Amino acid sequence: MRIFYIILSIILLTSTQAKSQAKGPMPDPEKKVVKFYPNPAISYITFEVVKDSNKSYTLQIYNFLGRKVKDVTEITPKTVVNVSELVRGIYIFQLKDPNGRITDSGTFQINK
Repeated sequence: MRIFYIILSIILLTSTQAKSQAKGPMPDPEKKVVKFYPNPAISYITFEVVKDSNKSYTLQIYNFLGRKVKDVTEITPKTVVNVSELVRGIYIFQLKDPNGRITDSGTFQINK
């Protein structure tokens, strides 16, 4: 299990370095599929799907160790997720399309 965390850390560091070394204009933040707020969250976080809201997406939330802690299958254009049972920390979300491909992902924080 420790190897998984090391590999995850290396992947996150590599992707961050690759983004910082990219040349050209910065990517347009309007191209994001999901907007989420408030960040940091306390008991609820809202995810808004801003593109292709007619698709049936799945939202998965992982803790920072890579363990899935929530799986939301009924995604609407504005989905509110109860995170009050989760502990304080940093979480990763992945929005997947019906084929299982990751459409969007990001991190958010929970403060209590």
